[in-house]
Amino acid sequence: MPHKPSVLFICVHNAGRSQMAAGFLSTLGGDRIEVRTAGTEPAAALDPVAVAAMAELDIDISGNIPKPLTMDAVGLSDVVVTMGCGDACPFFPGISYRDWVLPDPSGQTIEVLRPVRDRIRILVENLIAELVPALAR
Repeated sequence: MPHKPSVLFICVHNAGRSQMAAGFLSTLGGDRIEVRTAGTEPAAALDPVAVAAMAELDIDISGNIPKPLTMDAVGLSDVVVTMGCGDACPFFPGISYRDWVLPDPSGQTIEVLRPVRDRIRILVENLIAELVPALAR
């Protein structure tokens, strides 16, 4: 059985950007890629505007819960994608790190969030093409 790549998305509150990225990866990558999320300072709940923005694309992230970043989550991942958490993310040799520079959507309107969501989708599609080339066809 081939190795199933694992991706960890990290942002500060684990309530918007990382959750949207995980929603896209779960939907577009299917069960061929393991998806995790975490936050360096996790919020109590998801950003309702992020949930609404994803619902516009028929992707339901409403049941997700912000989780704290753990060393285990990083160590078990093949790829770690950071989104604005800076130096708060631990580094492990042998893991591929990406830093996606995306504005923090916290407290923004859905009109402001849509372009961020759409950029995340493009980045996730590119990541899928890299990790599981057969899915990109």
